Amino acid sequence: MAGLARTGRLVTAGSLILFLAFVALASAPGTDIEMFATALAVGILLDATVVRSMLLPAFVAVLGRWNWWMPPWAARILRVPASMPAPERRGTVALDLDPAPRAAERA
Repeated sequence: MAGLARTGRLVTAGSLILFLAFVALASAPGTDIEMFATALAVGILLDATVVRSMLLPAFVAVLGRWNWWMPPWAARILRVPASMPAPERRGTVALDLDPAPRAAERA
C-alpha cells in the first residue's frame, strides 16, 4: 500500500496527460482516428480510476506475501537475492518481509 500511496499522484497525472492527449486526438478530421482515440481515452480513464484505485489494491491484499515472491531464475537475471517460499509446515519460522514493525520496536 505504501508504494501505491507514494506513486498515486504520479500515475494519476500521467493518466490525465494521456487522457487529454487522446481527447485532443479525437478531434481529428478522420473518423477512424476519432474512434481509435476515443476508445484509448476511455481505456486510460478506466485504467486510472477502476484498475489502479480498486482492483490493484484488492489483488495486493488477497495475494499477501506472494506479491513479493521472485523465482530463483528471475533473481539470477536481476542479480538480487531470491525470495524464500512461504513455510508449509506448522512450527516453522516465517520470514518477516516488512521491516517497519521492527524499526518501531527499536525506537
